[in-house]
Amino acid sequence: MSRKNLTQESVDYLRIERAITFLQSNYTRQPDLREVARSVHLSEYHFQRLFTRWAGISPKKFLQFLTLEHAKRVLKQSRSLLDATYEAGLSSPGRLHDLFINAEAVTPGEFKTDGGGLTMHYGFHPTPFGECLLAVTGRGICGLSFVPEGKGTQVLKELRKRWSGATLSEIPKTTQPFIDRLFSKTRSGRRKPLELLLKGTSFQIKVWEALMKIPEGSVVSYEDLASAIGKPGASRAVGNAVAKNPIAYIIPCHRVIKRAGTIGNYHWGAARKKALLGWEWAQTVSRSDEG
Repeated sequence: MSRKNLTQESVDYLRIERAITFLQSNYTRQPDLREVARSVHLSEYHFQRLFTRWAGISPKKFLQFLTLEHAKRVLKQSRSLLDATYEAGLSSPGRLHDLFINAEAVTPGEFKTDGGGLTMHYGFHPTPFGECLLAVTGRGICGLSFVPEGKGTQVLKELRKRWSGATLSEIPKTTQPFIDRLFSKTRSGRRKPLELLLKGTSFQIKVWEALMKIPEGSVVSYEDLASAIGKPGASRAVGNAVAKNPIAYIIPCHRVIKRAGTIGNYHWGAARKKALLGWEWAQTVSRSDEG
């Protein structure tokens, strides 16, 4: 998708992403609103309105999230919360609290043939976090990747490589309803569960299912995640499985950070990871204030 074809939502996200990158690089100086606004070529007034509309809180409050001290505090608090979630047998609450995802591994034959016989429909769509590529089959969502600016062809190539035996067709009207459900600004009523079609080793799928139990607005370390699946000494292997997550956002691998409290890398860009975490934190704060 070329820049001239980007929706206003996508253009707004690119500005927010640049602002977050600027804040992350300069938060120790505590830059004022004017400086941050100038970094994305907007007036203070328009930047304040755009950022607050997107995140639900002001840039100043969002900056608090980006500090190392906040990340450490959330990490410390979320460990027991994750344990409690597992003990209760609950899936993650939050923005997708009403979507209980049934993760289904591919059959041995499909694994051997890299999806041979499967028909997949895909589409490029704008989201609050930039453009994404969503792929679905009759058995569920099989891929969701955020698209770095100008990297649409590369992201599609990765999908084709992962499911090299499948037949892929670009049919956005088929994938649009899934996008509408995933990124809807309202969550009234119960929704039919979303199903995922996952292809991976049993260990990877176990890690991906564990990621679903991390509550929105919280983060865990790789070590905590390894302990949660009963493999306390396998944090490196867990990290590799997290990195291979094929379905962004729904399987929230962005909620895993380094034990030291640093955000760490993200397959779809560190700035996008900060945006996802900051947005979720902002929504949690907003709901808490409303309560």
